[in-house]
Amino acid sequence: MKSLRHAVALLVPALIAMLGTAAAFLVFAIARRVVTPSPRAADTEILAVDTGAQTIELSRTPDTELPGRYGLFTTGTHGYVKLGAVLSADATRVRRKLLTQIESGAKIDRAAGFSGWYYSSPSELHLPWENVLIGSPAGPCPAWMFPAASSTWVIQVHGRGVTRAECLRAVPVFHSLGMPNLVVSYRNDGEAPRSKGGSYALGASEWRDVDAAISYALRHGATRVLLMGWSMGGAIALQTAVSSAHREAIAGLVLDSPVVDWRGVLRFQAREEGIRDPFPALAMNALSSPLTARLSGAEFVISFDKLDMVARADELTVPILVLHSEDDGFVPADASHALAEARPDLVTMPTFTGARHTKIWNYDQIGWTSAITDWMAANGFTASE
Repeated sequence: MKSLRHAVALLVPALIAMLGTAAAFLVFAIARRVVTPSPRAADTEILAVDTGAQTIELSRTPDTELPGRYGLFTTGTHGYVKLGAVLSADATRVRRKLLTQIESGAKIDRAAGFSGWYYSSPSELHLPWENVLIGSPAGPCPAWMFPAASSTWVIQVHGRGVTRAECLRAVPVFHSLGMPNLVVSYRNDGEAPRSKGGSYALGASEWRDVDAAISYALRHGATRVLLMGWSMGGAIALQTAVSSAHREAIAGLVLDSPVVDWRGVLRFQAREEGIRDPFPALAMNALSSPLTARLSGAEFVISFDKLDMVARADELTVPILVLHSEDDGFVPADASHALAEARPDLVTMPTFTGARHTKIWNYDQIGWTSAITDWMAANGFTASE
């Protein structure tokens, strides 16, 4: 340990000397942003609310102009507001129907966060459910259990920076097929226990909490499971599929807007923020080096090679459905296509456009639902199991 500290003490000045102080600090700042849980961004401005007509005007963005049903995180009298159809739009504003009743005089701040969740609590689905705890290596992780008759369970895994409510949209389609849904949390997501370092491992350690959920399902009547992962939850589901002690019980994967290879995602997101090479690559190198991982905010070294599921495609053994909008805008679909090309025998990837990130259900609920039910039927996942 002493020699490691000595090596780090030598490395950091060397990095600063090579890049310059400002550049070196930028590299570490980028790396920390990648692995540090952060609160939901206020990415939308509320411009007006008409409580008589029950409409709301929002700043126009690629998300707020989307057709379909969505949610809006607000502060004030109402915490979470449901949004319906776009009624009108111009270059800067979008007027939408409110699906949550807002009373006259209600206080709502202008800053808000646009969301694809739509449902914010399990009771909104009007299905039987209960709170359960999954005993994982991180500690007791809360989960929602939606019981049903089948011995094939669906375990849903949410994405980065959100909670398990993200997954509620998918519960009804699987429940209609007679399948129990276990909607889980994992370390450092704000609901499950915090690890010592409190940082994300981008799927490299979170999969162990999903593996514990599989064990829970098998102890409570499941004979096999489907894993559904949203965004980073897709990365976690893929890591579980190749690493789990219960691999033989995993019958398939459903991935919505998944992270299949972090390198491409992080480069894309850096470019969107005006950060150019070589800084994203240097940040990933810092996270993957034993000498600089902790300085970069990671609890452990993160191996981006192990997280590259295109490169590891030959390790996959079960049918996979990938639901990914071509214009995702946050997690590019390139790696999903590469995975489909690498394993055409396993991967089904219907085409979706216009829906952006994790909002295919909202944008095209009929197409999204049909893609899942058709794939389920084609792979023998039926309500009679």
